[in-house]
Amino acid sequence: MLSITAVSHSFNGAPAITDVSLTVQPGEIVAIVGPSGCGKSTLLRIAASLLSPDAGEVHTTGARLGYIFQEPALLPWLRVRDNATLLADAASDAPFVESLLARAGLTEHRDKWPHELSGGMKMRLSLVRTMAARPSVVLADEPFGALDQITRHHLHDELLALHSTQPFAMVLVTHAIDEAVYLADRVLTMSPAPGRITATTTVPLARPRHAGLRYDANFAAVCGKVAASLTAAGA
Repeated sequence: MLSITAVSHSFNGAPAITDVSLTVQPGEIVAIVGPSGCGKSTLLRIAASLLSPDAGEVHTTGARLGYIFQEPALLPWLRVRDNATLLADAASDAPFVESLLARAGLTEHRDKWPHELSGGMKMRLSLVRTMAARPSVVLADEPFGALDQITRHHLHDELLALHSTQPFAMVLVTHAIDEAVYLADRVLTMSPAPGRITATTTVPLARPRHAGLRYDANFAAVCGKVAASLTAAGA
């Protein structure tokens, strides 16, 4: 669904990422972890064609891209229902969008303005808006980083529930090792800037995943392996 080959990029002559390659298969969730400033967001923007690489290539074979930003980026002059349908193809998608709002627990809030929502509700709405476009590849740039732990875990489960019924591929940038392991099939570790991929950790945990997995010894072992890869990369 997504192929990045030997991509490099600099800002004002300072290398941000160098010689980064990765592929994402249909339905696969890939997480990218690394220290602040290592170029994770830069790589995601290049994947979304929001930024052109200095070298290398990006291919999205027949993919329809969706992007979830660090901030909800809702339109304040539109009510919840209208933000939700903003990227939907047509009025015929209204039942699908309503089902997404219901899954996100936003049905009773559909007539509110964005400023009337909590931070968690705003991120849920951002997720609904992206998924309403029926993307085949979702690019997510630390979408849960500003949320409290309870809300973040709840949204993880909502995302996985959506993935089970609408199996999109996903590239998730995150600072949280436990988040990466809980959501992903593979976790890629990036070095400090200029960022490059230094390790790939396969997550051998069956789907569907459930909240109790976070307290499982196997889960902790995979988190430990990712943490060790960060240390080895000099993070």
